[in-house]
Amino acid sequence: VKSEGPKLVPFFKATCVYFVLWLPTSSPSWFSALIKCLPIFCLWVFLLAHGINFLVSHRSASRILAGLIFSALGDAFLIWQEQGYFVHGLLMFAITHILYSSAFGMKPLDLKAGLLMGVVSSSCYAFLYSYLSGPFTYLVAVYIALIGFMGWRAVAGVQLCNDLWTWTKLSACVGAMLFMVSDLTIALNKFCFPVPYSRFIIMATYYAAQMLIALSAVETRDEEDFRKRS
Repeated sequence: VKSEGPKLVPFFKATCVYFVLWLPTSSPSWFSALIKCLPIFCLWVFLLAHGINFLVSHRSASRILAGLIFSALGDAFLIWQEQGYFVHGLLMFAITHILYSSAFGMKPLDLKAGLLMGVVSSSCYAFLYSYLSGPFTYLVAVYIALIGFMGWRAVAGVQLCNDLWTWTKLSACVGAMLFMVSDLTIALNKFCFPVPYSRFIIMATYYAAQMLIALSAVETRDEEDFRKRS
């Protein structure tokens, strides 16, 4: 963890800039889009700092980088969501969750975790359903299914009971849960009722989630370093 910390300093600085400036969402601009996306750009640099060869040879890391790229596109679209670009942002983040799920993999399967995430996702959609109308009735259902699946794959990788977990797998798990909290807050605030301090909750959990998921990409690098030392 200590070796990765310095590489994340630009991310923390960019995140502080976002919260200090706190640009109003009522007047979207390319500058506000840049400030919002800047922490995600820093996470691109964080992964690229591990080397192009590392990203090329490890599919999980390259897929997480691809997910971060689509996330930045989603962030940019959501700056102009009131101008009709909310669905575009939703699509970008749906692709992000597919990429993250692929990066986390299907082993171990852990059907109990899958069942738990299925219940949580279904409960969230059941609550939102009465507030949805038109295409959002189906779009939100698909999106919740995708992020729920991503959460399942992240949780399944931890394996606390079998003592097979690593700090990077735990990072992916916590990151996925925070991502779900962020997206659920967006859904509640947009479709159901105003959530107090919604923007702060959404962005704080979102940036933390993306950082933790980016950290999980160094899993294979840690394993290689351990084998070399052995």
